[in-house]
Amino acid sequence: MSSPTGPASGLPVRMPRPRQPGRHRRPEPVTAPEGAPALVLALPGRPSPASRALAEEVASIARAELPGLDARIGYVQSEDEEFPSLREVLARAADVRAEQPEGPAAVVVPLLAGPDDTLLRVIAQAVTDSGAPALVSDVLGPHPLLAEGVHVRLSEAGLARADRARLFTVATAADGIVLAAVGGEEAVRAAGITGMLLSARLAVPVLAAALDEEGAVARTAAKLLESGSQQLALAPYLIGPELAEGLLDAAAKEAGCPAAEPLGAYPAVGKLALSLYMAELGITPERATTR
Repeated sequence: MSSPTGPASGLPVRMPRPRQPGRHRRPEPVTAPEGAPALVLALPGRPSPASRALAEEVASIARAELPGLDARIGYVQSEDEEFPSLREVLARAADVRAEQPEGPAAVVVPLLAGPDDTLLRVIAQAVTDSGAPALVSDVLGPHPLLAEGVHVRLSEAGLARADRARLFTVATAADGIVLAAVGGEEAVRAAGITGMLLSARLAVPVLAAALDEEGAVARTAAKLLESGSQQLALAPYLIGPELAEGLLDAAAKEAGCPAAEPLGAYPAVGKLALSLYMAELGITPERATTR
């Protein structure tokens, strides 16, 4: 039987846990600053339900990292009302912020692992055509987190060990990786930087190649075989929507090796998109709003 002041003698009493003081205290969660511009993911490639689902997942990851974030998707190449173009999305963002004339209406983050001059020019033109005051960030890579993502995709395909520290082998693990990029020579150079990071993770040689240059993947595969590699794998240094249909399968067949999946909505992709957004605005966790 309980008394008015609590449970009867002998029964356990649940006491509230005190807040942790000092440096061990859990940091307070933060939210997007009030009135912050929209984050607009510039999605390349032919619009489709699959690419939309991928972009929505990336946007969801960014929102989870910074609650209150206004994250939108604009298609770089779209003439379909079902898939709003980047120009239309930016124009709407500008309308929403019409009462706040100062500062950008949006920050455009190209959903690209590496540079692609052609696509970046199209994005810049869409920003101009929209009439919206908007900033355009760099592409996502090169970055160690993207090397991690490629490693994960290789391990999911059975082409690499998930963790070098674990004492087990994968019978189909590759001893040479062709890291495939699209976007020209600059994209291949950027992929080469990520390739060095990936090589350090896997302890196998990694060479970058242009997926959209005829014969480039096969030539790169031949170099790896000449240097002593015996079992190769093709790893796309790509998010996915920018990849032309059938291009990856054709390159893997030409090189005579299996291929992993593109990065897709790997969690690091959303986190990097948010990081670029915050960097463009000069927002740090300290300057975000504490809940």
